[in-house]
Amino acid sequence: MLALLHLGGERALDSAVLAYGQAVIGDRRRYRYVGPADIASVALQGGEGRLIRSAKEFSSWVDSVDARELAEPFTYVVDANGVLRLAARRSEHVACAAGGEVLAAGEIAFVRRPDGWSVSEVSNQSTGYCPDPSCWPAVAAALHQAGLDHPGRLTSEFVFRRCLDCAELSVVKDGDFVCYVCGSDLPRAWNIDPA
Repeated sequence: MLALLHLGGERALDSAVLAYGQAVIGDRRRYRYVGPADIASVALQGGEGRLIRSAKEFSSWVDSVDARELAEPFTYVVDANGVLRLAARRSEHVACAAGGEVLAAGEIAFVRRPDGWSVSEVSNQSTGYCPDPSCWPAVAAALHQAGLDHPGRLTSEFVFRRCLDCAELSVVKDGDFVCYVCGSDLPRAWNIDPA
């Protein structure tokens, strides 16, 4: 797993792990939009998420964001090319991704520290893409590319499953793999978009 190491207050990245993380991005699960079509059609009329491919691009983006917005998390995706995209919190993930497939999606919050910006919270909370928590290596690689220190894991993990009996989307809570609509057992493996 991709991990940041903190040595003597400086951020260092284990290059072997980074190389592995970047090598597997092409083989990682890509998530298609699985939310309502009407939401996607409206959302896609707005702007897409801001591409953040470097520390310089992040700095430029964060300098343009209103201070009140920085108090809340933002919508993010890691696009199919492994690049972080950021948008306002109430943006739809499908719009942030410009309608494309993603390697990860969720919400992310930033905090300014004496040595620069860092990620304080990051989740996979996206009912439009329903990414599995195993998307973390793609998130970590994109954050590293953007020059952002991070917690080393998703700080909030969401487990999404589709009920095989009633086809409803469920969020598994407290490890209880039971459909909240019909009470059927939910699959243990990710099954939101089997195609």
